[in-house]
Amino acid sequence: MNTLLVGIGGAVGSIARYHIGLASMKRWPGFPWGTLAVNLLGSFVLSLVMALVLKGRFDDTTRIVLGVGVLGGFTTYSSFNYETIALVHAGSYGRAVAYVVATLLGCLVVGVAGWLTARAFS
Repeated sequence: MNTLLVGIGGAVGSIARYHIGLASMKRWPGFPWGTLAVNLLGSFVLSLVMALVLKGRFDDTTRIVLGVGVLGGFTTYSSFNYETIALVHAGSYGRAVAYVVATLLGCLVVGVAGWLTARAFS
């Protein structure tokens, strides 16, 4: 049942992200305001949801539907943000920094590699 709920939540989040992106491109072309807004909002909401789960205000099903489903479809940056905060909260500062650097540089490097691979086939 959780898998179905995650799928439905993911669909809702993905559709919301798509429409926010469309609206922002029409209103403010030239800068990815929609993506920035989605990442900021998703990071805030996931941190809020997880804090409420830890305080016992939300049950595990709500966490799964909102955190994994809706916000997972809405933005993956929110998970990156939460995981970094969790490492800092646990006192794992070195791991938090390593995670941030590895994510930012790693994604940039493999993104360029994907781009170059695609160019090689065209």
